[in-house]
Amino acid sequence: MSDAYAAAGVDTDQSDRAVSALVDVLRGIDLGRPSRSVVRSGHYASVLKISDETAIAMSSDGVGSKLVLAEQANRLETVGIDCIAMNVNDIICVGAEPLAMLDYIAVEQADATALARIGEGLKVGAEQAGIEIPGGEVAVLPELIRGHPSPHGFDLCGTAIGTVDPRAMILGEKIEVGDALIGLPSSGAHSNGYTLARRVLVEDGPGLEATPELLGGATVADALLAPTTIYVKAVLDLISNGPAVHGLAHITGGGLTNLRRLAPGRVGYEISAPLAVPPVLQLIGELGNVPAAEMWEVFNMGCGFVVVVPEAAADDAVSILAAHHPGAARVGSVTADADRTVGPGGIVVGAE
Repeated sequence: MSDAYAAAGVDTDQSDRAVSALVDVLRGIDLGRPSRSVVRSGHYASVLKISDETAIAMSSDGVGSKLVLAEQANRLETVGIDCIAMNVNDIICVGAEPLAMLDYIAVEQADATALARIGEGLKVGAEQAGIEIPGGEVAVLPELIRGHPSPHGFDLCGTAIGTVDPRAMILGEKIEVGDALIGLPSSGAHSNGYTLARRVLVEDGPGLEATPELLGGATVADALLAPTTIYVKAVLDLISNGPAVHGLAHITGGGLTNLRRLAPGRVGYEISAPLAVPPVLQLIGELGNVPAAEMWEVFNMGCGFVVVVPEAAADDAVSILAAHHPGAARVGSVTADADRTVGPGGIVVGAE
């Protein structure tokens, strides 16, 4: 349980129990035929097998309470990138190539200018991911949506699809003790932990327009609204032209605990050479007096994506990935301590 996160209003244990209750019901769906699902629950994307050569990978996600900051700062042009990123970065975790996404925008009132500004980010994100947005939905829901300030409230979600050869999926089964962990740098908090971030830096802190020394002249709004990095082209390049890839992990809410989704019950992970922590995350930890273990459990801490490759292939993988994302580097190794994630300095991250 993340204490500071819970105090800010998000009880992760309660959320996990609620999701489990929902999933338990959905598992009881009677299709009248065998299921096409070929990926265990808990992985990053859902996959349905269509034929021996083709499967469809799917992901559905939104931007979360980062949108509150976008409303407060009147900066709507980049949150579409976040929406694309949160979906396609999950799709590639099974080795699939993202193809398209449908967006869902719920608004307090239909404002053509605001929707066009949101669309700008969706366009940029789609181009960065190499996908199209062939359709979507806009719902006007004044009874449900309230803005910060009203009447400018909105929610933004998406559902992405991709394709993968079911014989070539990357699900973590080949991960072995001693494999190398390659980290790809994040642009900041991405789209996770914003209830805590807002509490520390905005509601109880310096405010959106403040320029704390640690941010080097940037405002709090600049740092918190930096769009989520999209890793699609780098990962697809590695899969197509690099060494064998044993696992792919999108580091989102839950921080380093996301690594356990790859090979549960078999191996553990140790981060011994972390990437640089973005200043905005350092600021949250300092001003909020958030313990280091909790920071590594809530935020990406500078590493937005992890690729698992054989030890001997680490240098080649870093070379390919760094060409897309400068700063990519070997950050750690796979260990024999099943389901145990160890951060810098021996910090044990998450419940064991």
